[in-house]
Amino acid sequence: MAKKMKKEAKVLSQKLLADGIYDMWLETPFAGDVRPGQFVGVYPANKSTLLPRPISICEVDTDRSAIRLVYRVVGSGTAEFALCKEGDQINILGPLGNGFPIDVAKGKKVVVMGGGIGVPPLLETAKRLSGEDVSAVMGYRNSETFLSDEFAKYAKMYIATEDGSVGTKGNVIDAMKAEKIECDVIFACGPMPMLRAIKAYASEVGAKAYLSLEERMACGVGACLGCITKTKEIDDHSRVHNARICTDGPVFDADDLEM
Repeated sequence: MAKKMKKEAKVLSQKLLADGIYDMWLETPFAGDVRPGQFVGVYPANKSTLLPRPISICEVDTDRSAIRLVYRVVGSGTAEFALCKEGDQINILGPLGNGFPIDVAKGKKVVVMGGGIGVPPLLETAKRLSGEDVSAVMGYRNSETFLSDEFAKYAKMYIATEDGSVGTKGNVIDAMKAEKIECDVIFACGPMPMLRAIKAYASEVGAKAYLSLEERMACGVGACLGCITKTKEIDDHSRVHNARICTDGPVFDADDLEM
């Protein structure tokens, strides 16, 4: 496992991607160590804010030693990041957490499924699945289907929208059924209700599912026990049926989770 490093990263570019959604490229020395599904902790410059903000890694460009963060502004920390411009320096910690087990997809029908801000970490996942039979099923609120054109480069693209403005009206499971998409393996990230539905669907169709849990995190390194999820097995650290999302996850085998 690559060593976690707190480093200064240079902002290469930033743009508004959709309403409240920003797209930032950072130059960082650990880009080559990133596994799809991992995240970084980004530190606000405001010294009264002690803890980093966890943001999933959307994409990696090893030629530029760069990582891409696509994030939603939800508070003072992310609002500060949205003001960054080319040439600025920010501190980040990473790479953090585990990633999607790409090797299990070899020779299988794979579906990557994302909802809302759970969409971005699946782009690098789709890229790394090159050569496999890959479908991407992404859920959005409306016609702002950010990153969908990029997913289409690596996978057969399907979209679900809550308002029915694009693709299937409804959620990602509705799209799976409407399009009759077959799968052996599912890699997913999104809000908990969506992930619960995906776990149930995978069990129903006999597919293996790996879920990346979205959760508010504090330290990002497993020390504070602020981000836990219920599991079937006992955690060696806490001695209860819990796992730390920031270190044991964020990606879990759906069969190991009590949801």
